[in-house]
Amino acid sequence: MANYQGGKAYGQLRRDQESGLDELNRSYLTSGDWDDVEDLEERLEAYKKQFMEFDEDNSGDIDIMELKRMMEKLGQAKTHLELKKMIAEVDKNNSGTIHYNEFLDMMLGKKSSVLKLILMFEEKKKAKEIPKGLPPKKSLADLP
Repeated sequence: MANYQGGKAYGQLRRDQESGLDELNRSYLTSGDWDDVEDLEERLEAYKKQFMEFDEDNSGDIDIMELKRMMEKLGQAKTHLELKKMIAEVDKNNSGTIHYNEFLDMMLGKKSSVLKLILMFEEKKKAKEIPKGLPPKKSLADLP
């Protein structure tokens, strides 16, 4: 059952989830399996935030409805069948959901899944600097 409430209990639930994800991040940092990944600590922190944003019910898994809302939020709405295929690509234990360690394996691994490509594309799009203020003045000589 989803817990969409706010308040003290919700804050404690989020802190508990974050500490659990931090523990998994530490295991990735100390395992030695991912030593070839550049900026591993920063990437793990970014992936943790991304996962927590998409795990709306704080269950520790991204289910098909959370994935659907995530894709819609990213402007990449998918059919139910496409979502099931995306989960199946990543889901190692056949639970029908994406657990945090499966999410990390997908994001850090060499194999590209559709979900990984979409998430990476969205991160690059966010990082693009938007110019602020008025554009510089141009004269007729500046025209092609």
